[in-house]
Amino acid sequence: MRYLGIDYGTKRIGLAISDDGGTLAFPYAILENSKSSLGEIKTICAHEAVETIIIGESVNYKGEPNIVKKVIDRFIVELRKIVELPIIEEREFLSTQQARFYQKKRKRVDDSAAAIILQSYIDRKNNRPILETL
Repeated sequence: MRYLGIDYGTKRIGLAISDDGGTLAFPYAILENSKSSLGEIKTICAHEAVETIIIGESVNYKGEPNIVKKVIDRFIVELRKIVELPIIEEREFLSTQQARFYQKKRKRVDDSAAAIILQSYIDRKNNRPILETL
């Protein structure tokens, strides 16, 4: 299972890709948010054999949708029109700040933030109860 992770921003869109087994997330690319972004994402999905897209669900300190959430929702609607893949929202909070903490020398960390979002989804998805493994 190959995943594409997205950290959506009004200026830039960070992308991450998983390994073929869907167990590890890696920073992939940073796109300028423009009219061509959706087409670029569609091309990447085809080129990388992506099966599912994971996009960060932006929330505030209380876990409630914030201002950017409405813009992300519109982006998802447009993305669904051009890719025939499942699109799953993964709750994220301060992923860009977390990426900056680990990569202090880089100016742009949007792709790393996308990797943090994607890895969070992968880890949560693969977390099985102990009794299930016995």
